[in-house]
Amino acid sequence: MSFQSTLSIAKKSLRLDDEVHFLRSWMEKPLATGAVMPSGKPLARAMAKFVDPGLDGHVIELGPGTGAVTAALVEHGVDPARLVLVEFNPTFCRLLRVRYPEATVVQGDAYAIKRLLGTLLRQPAAAVVSGLPLFTKPLKFRLRLVNDAFALLHPGAPFIQFTYAVVPPIPRSLDGASTQCSERIWLNLPPARVWVYRRA
Repeated sequence: MSFQSTLSIAKKSLRLDDEVHFLRSWMEKPLATGAVMPSGKPLARAMAKFVDPGLDGHVIELGPGTGAVTAALVEHGVDPARLVLVEFNPTFCRLLRVRYPEATVVQGDAYAIKRLLGTLLRQPAAAVVSGLPLFTKPLKFRLRLVNDAFALLHPGAPFIQFTYAVVPPIPRSLDGASTQCSERIWLNLPPARVWVYRRA
């Protein structure tokens, strides 16, 4: 068997392991996990492309799970040492520490981002990339989360969120913020859209 064939089998096996981790986690706590499967590559790449790898500061990922979007961020040019991965699930945290030993993995509730990261960050962050299932929380929690994220970001840096829903997870009319969204990503299962919020 060729090296390429062996590598392909290993990647498929890793993807299957990730799907099993996600499915088990979803079955145990569906509202906390949100997704049954990890984000597909087209969705992960669509999220990563909104991050500017040249902008100083950490790139914060909320709810990275098994690291599907994390991998896309690294592929996009983000140095793993700049990544701050905030994950609630301890099993996923252990997995992320093995896969991204240079990254900072913080186990905790991403909705407490201000408390979790307030003293950790030495300068404004370059982006916040969220895989959180926002629609499982009331709007006031979602608004507090995005406003706390803006307080950690460079002015104009993005808060990036995907959703399977047709409507945006944060209202377009968010005070002082600009909003943009991607086309629907049909190759993801289920199809999803990426929303990007920025505050000057």
